[in-house]
Amino acid sequence: MTRHTEDTPAAVPLAQQAGTAEVHPLWVTAKPCVWTTRMLTTLINGVEGGKWFRLYDKVFSDRNLFTAFQQVAKNDGASGVDHVSVHAFAQQIPENLWQLSDSLKADTYRPQAIRRVHIPKPGTNETRPLGIPTVASYCTHYGRLLG
Repeated sequence: MTRHTEDTPAAVPLAQQAGTAEVHPLWVTAKPCVWTTRMLTTLINGVEGGKWFRLYDKVFSDRNLFTAFQQVAKNDGASGVDHVSVHAFAQQIPENLWQLSDSLKADTYRPQAIRRVHIPKPGTNETRPLGIPTVASYCTHYGRLLG
């Protein structure tokens, strides 16, 4: 009598407990909303020929700029020299991010000046200077960090 293959148990590879696999540090620190699995794998393994071209195009991606804006909005800081608050920027978010992305792509983006305010030092009568960037400037700066 021949035995059916259905009766033969399947071979199971050596099991590994969850969480015991070695994880590359980049996987832990990378923002999943910006870095895809393919991008991280390429970053870890390198590219053919060993030459990277540019990552600047990641800065002006809509997803990256929106993620940067979310980080800016979390702080809910004061407006910069253009007097545009985070709330006002958010009211026109698609248009603002498209305009920002287009100016970055065209290499015409120029950050605005920093608004300087003096805040009191704790425990003294002295003040210290604080620079407040515009929301758009902060988005592009944070976008570069993400990209």
